[in-house]
Amino acid sequence: MDEQPCDGPILEIDNLSISFFTRLREIPAVMDFSCVVHPGEAVGLVGESGCGKSTVALGVMQDLGRNGRITGGTIRFKGRDLSTLSQAELRQIRGNEIAMIYQEPMASLNPAMKIGRQLVEVPMIHEGISQKEARARALQVVTDVKLPDPKRILDAYPHQLSGGQQQRIVIAMALMSKPALLILDEPTTALDVTVEAAIVDLVKELGAKYGTSMLFISHNLGLVLETCNSLCVMYSGEAVERGSIEDVFDRMRHPYTQALFRSIPLPGADKTVRPLKAIPGNFPLPHERPPGCNFGPRCEHFQAGRCDAQAIPMVPIAGDEAHTTRCLRVEEIDWDAPLVATDARERAQSGDVVLRIDDLRKYYEVAAGAFSGSGGTKVVKANETLSFEAHESETLAIVGESGCGKSTFAKVLMGLETATAGRIILDNREIQDIPIERRDTKTVADVQMVFQNPFDTLNPSMTVGRQIIRALEIFRIGRSDAERRDRMLTLLDLVKLPRAFADRMPRQLSGGQKQRVGIARAFAGGARIVVADEPVSALDVSVQAAVTDLLMDIQREEKTTLLFISHDLSIVRYLSDRVMVMYLGHVVELGTTDEVFAPPYHPYTEALLSAVPIADTSVQKRHIVLEGDIPSAMNPPPGCPFQTRCRWKGQVPGNLCEIEVPPIQRFGDHQIKCHLSDVKFAEMEPVIKVAAE
Repeated sequence: MDEQPCDGPILEIDNLSISFFTRLREIPAVMDFSCVVHPGEAVGLVGESGCGKSTVALGVMQDLGRNGRITGGTIRFKGRDLSTLSQAELRQIRGNEIAMIYQEPMASLNPAMKIGRQLVEVPMIHEGISQKEARARALQVVTDVKLPDPKRILDAYPHQLSGGQQQRIVIAMALMSKPALLILDEPTTALDVTVEAAIVDLVKELGAKYGTSMLFISHNLGLVLETCNSLCVMYSGEAVERGSIEDVFDRMRHPYTQALFRSIPLPGADKTVRPLKAIPGNFPLPHERPPGCNFGPRCEHFQAGRCDAQAIPMVPIAGDEAHTTRCLRVEEIDWDAPLVATDARERAQSGDVVLRIDDLRKYYEVAAGAFSGSGGTKVVKANETLSFEAHESETLAIVGESGCGKSTFAKVLMGLETATAGRIILDNREIQDIPIERRDTKTVADVQMVFQNPFDTLNPSMTVGRQIIRALEIFRIGRSDAERRDRMLTLLDLVKLPRAFADRMPRQLSGGQKQRVGIARAFAGGARIVVADEPVSALDVSVQAAVTDLLMDIQREEKTTLLFISHDLSIVRYLSDRVMVMYLGHVVELGTTDEVFAPPYHPYTEALLSAVPIADTSVQKRHIVLEGDIPSAMNPPPGCPFQTRCRWKGQVPGNLCEIEVPPIQRFGDHQIKCHLSDVKFAEMEPVIKVAAE
């Protein structure tokens, strides 16, 4: 079917309001929202969870379910008002002219159907083309999304692909009918940072190739900077600022936008000298919004009797009509005023060695038949010769992609698994062979964990206070119920939660509040070591800042050793003292944060740094995209584990990288596991540069 050329905007949303209707009340989810997407343009839609970003996307798709309704305004696609179209016309547009890519790729794929069949369905249904023609187009699109061996991929089931490959297939499916508009709803949240970088590159490249316009929904400002031409910032159902990337990033004119940027760890932020500034207060519930400005109760420029007196319209900024804001005081605020410094904290001094890991290995035996149909067993080398030390009061970050062995190491340390070989020495006690059920109370209390998802770690049928008291009982702290209750209330104070929360159920708490309860529980027994496994990745950026700062405060107070497992190198740079980079079970680099973030790098660290999206227009990054997925630990490559993806491999003479596991090279206390020569290490340039002001 030939596409009709479009002279005006592809998408025009004008004063849109959307509500959801329950038996009790109408809940306004989006109010007075306007946005325009021009041909070939990528528009970013950013804001915290619950601000209405995805509701806008579902409004565009006319897919608001039984309870959702557009209560005002219009959505025009290529000049046609979508609300006037019949169901048959909408079906023709959805998937054909407007396609949507969701956050979780498996939600869009049928697990019982081969990839090829799922792809050819799209143009066969929408365009009525033959199966042969559709198959040829599917092969072309799978090649376009840079998947290896496209014919094999078309013949595979979704579960046989990695998360990154599944997301590429979902993108291929969206592009099968060459849509005019592509809506991407947090398309990379579930992916590793290196895979995310490759997907973002791919989306930009394909957008240019197919001339597709994009509406890119994200909470990650760095990603929006890298993918979009303009953006719209949302807060509590409203657009609060709109403009080009340069306008909003460099000349922000709304207090919420400013507060958002101050809560993310950009280059230059430092946990002691320039701590992040969390946004005070909480996000309002849709039916409890304040009068006037929605952001008023959390805004440092709020004026009572003025900011809460009337509905506040979007207004253009003087001298730049394309840049608009929803702020009454835009002309009065000094937007260039330096940030009032939060109290600089004293840098915690690292103490004695608390934990020593010596040549630790963790192997699993799995039935080979489960994967290949043959008998016998195969060995999965999840951790290979791990050696490092951790000191009292130190934050040691452990970074790497999914499957590199970070979480396996955490399980062995916690006693959820036992080591295959090597030693874990905690305060002169060897604990690598003692499973958690045989560990004494002190050892269990000494090594605690804060998990990634706060929703899964609390008992939904037990009050917050009871869950913390239960931990105190297990750790044998307090001689009576009254003593334990006092200690529980002190722990709530420690994590900055009101004491009244002791009687609340987990469902009554936000994600950030639940994570604070998890932290209180981890510190209940006076933990010596806390393993924080991606503790803020499930939280909004403003909540991330508060929870990260809280962890730092408690660590200083309790002199705890923090092992911070993460793939977010921005947060790692901000809060860690030392960094350990893992790849396929090996420690490939270990050093202080400054050493790891400056050359010389391990080639893998270099690629990780290049992949980090940074929300700062003054930052220049070298562009290094890793080809291919991380190999399987069941079938690792010979020689250097990274050699299948390494851009420096040709700089090593012969085929040494393919034959020999590299030696550890030392630059003082900084160590790198690599075959590169000193001369090549000296030639490495910084990946991240901040342009001079």
